[in-house]
Amino acid sequence: MNIIAEQIAEFLKNYAPFNQLTSEQLAEVASNIRVVSLEKKQTLFKINDTLHDSFYVVASGVVNISVIADAEESIISKCHEGTIFGLRPFFAKNNYKMMAKAREESLVYAIPIAVFKPLLANNSEVLNFLLENFASNLPDDRSSQGNLVSDGMFYSEKQSEAQFFQTLAYNTTPLLATSDNTAQEVAQLMAESLKNNVIIFERNGPIGIVTHADLASKIATGRYPIHTAVSNIMSSPVVTVLENVSLAEAQLLMLKNNVTHLCVTIDGTDKSTIKGVISEHDLIAAQASNPGVLIKEIKRSLSSKELKGIRTRLTNLIQSSIQKNIPLTHITNIASEINYAILKRAVELSILELGSPPARFAWLSIGSQGRKEQLLLTDQDSILVFEDVAQDKYIEVKDYFLKLGKKTTTTLETIGYQLCPQGHMASNMMWCKSLTDWIKQYGNWMNATRENATNLSSIFFDYELVIGEQKIETAINNIVFENAVNNTLFFDFLGNDALRKNSPLSFFKKFIVEEEGIHKDKFDIKTRALMPLIDSARLFALSYEIKGINNTYTRFKQLAIVDPKHSEIYLNCAEAYLFLTKIRTLEGLKNENSGQYINLEELSKIDKEKLKNALIPMKELEELIKDKFQLTQFS
Repeated sequence: MNIIAEQIAEFLKNYAPFNQLTSEQLAEVASNIRVVSLEKKQTLFKINDTLHDSFYVVASGVVNISVIADAEESIISKCHEGTIFGLRPFFAKNNYKMMAKAREESLVYAIPIAVFKPLLANNSEVLNFLLENFASNLPDDRSSQGNLVSDGMFYSEKQSEAQFFQTLAYNTTPLLATSDNTAQEVAQLMAESLKNNVIIFERNGPIGIVTHADLASKIATGRYPIHTAVSNIMSSPVVTVLENVSLAEAQLLMLKNNVTHLCVTIDGTDKSTIKGVISEHDLIAAQASNPGVLIKEIKRSLSSKELKGIRTRLTNLIQSSIQKNIPLTHITNIASEINYAILKRAVELSILELGSPPARFAWLSIGSQGRKEQLLLTDQDSILVFEDVAQDKYIEVKDYFLKLGKKTTTTLETIGYQLCPQGHMASNMMWCKSLTDWIKQYGNWMNATRENATNLSSIFFDYELVIGEQKIETAINNIVFENAVNNTLFFDFLGNDALRKNSPLSFFKKFIVEEEGIHKDKFDIKTRALMPLIDSARLFALSYEIKGINNTYTRFKQLAIVDPKHSEIYLNCAEAYLFLTKIRTLEGLKNENSGQYINLEELSKIDKEKLKNALIPMKELEELIKDKFQLTQFS
């Protein structure tokens, strides 16, 4: 070992996890290290750069790890002497999700992954170090003890952390061959099935595995002829696991054994029947649908194309969660947070392009997005409120925000959120205006309801801040509830609006279906079932001054508390809403549409009965509305 390598080894042994290596292992690592000198503000790797073949440890100086978030570069960690970073190539195949830039003149050691990875096989302490950091978010400034910065694959959110200990999904139909098959036969089998591995078995148990890597290194290089028995080129023995293996365990086993595949067997040994195979791709796919990962990737996205891919993964997450019978309330909470992150990022990308806003503002989602109930890719609905500015600046400021609205709604349309047919979007000059103008607008709607009925939609009373000033949303909230007090005409309007929807069931308790058009004989679950519940929950929430709760299910639960006399009706409506939402979501996922029209013939007899039962509480709710608000226009 030369003098430089000795100095590097002497440095590394003071920091975890290198202090767990033997002298020989440390010498091997040090001998293969490349020293990288970085000038102040020099970038080592950027977001979307191709992964390097090394990870890094800071020898001297400081390296900042940053992402693009909140429309600007945001430093999330400062790596000091002894800090490991750039570990993404260990765990993922896609490009960097963060940027590494020298804060000052710095030296970093580039450690080849090909050299370090095999050393993990017999180092449980090093594996434990990795495991403890798998689900950790980027750490604080910890310099003296050494720390691991996991740049973009593992996160500290509780739901993310839990995922690493949940059962891992895997391929249950693996390709199989015997040791008598030739390499050519196995290669043809892989090519025909578009899979990259074949399990070699004997008496139902696995004795080896052949991957594309084996074919490339042993056949393509000429080491073995194409007709050689597969037993000559297979990797053996196979690492086997039980089918309930967790993501964390699978990842550790692959690292420990320096393999890319695990064979699932009935009892977890190579003496029992093969059930499937786990690949590196399965690990990446499992992490890709992790809510924490999706949120982080959204914050770093730089294009509508990236955001569209993430929204597709959210759809897959919703579908798999429903199939696993995860409570719909949990699914909705997670989906709404991811949806909001996408909406926020779309606005940020527009700001990055247009430049800083000339005034403070609030982008509010309204309708189903404002209620955080959008599980399917339905219409986008939004308004934009900017702070009051001097009269001579008004046109210039409004022009900027209209451009912001246009760019953002176009981006959202590209992602998959359809434009609102009624034009209820921040790109519409009617719904992009100053705070004073909005206060006047809400005042007119609520105090001169009949005169303003043409452009009044009840969805304007379901709003949630996506990005911008919380104080602006609070001002809107205050004016709405101030105007609602003892406002008989306003509640008369909302009450009639809630009861105007067509009845879901006939007098004889049969479903009322569409009589003509492309949806003939289908049940309109949105208009006849969900909207009356949504409108009624909003009506009562405004009446009882329930602030800060927009979600229909949560509104009904809260109403059961503030109006205990009718709690049973509210609770029944809450459960009915959940069931109807689930039916609509399943229909939408199955047909890749809004799920509005249900083909009753495709429902089982039990589901039909459940659907009918879910509609029963609506009659009691209707009577409660008529009684409480003494409606004058309803007939």
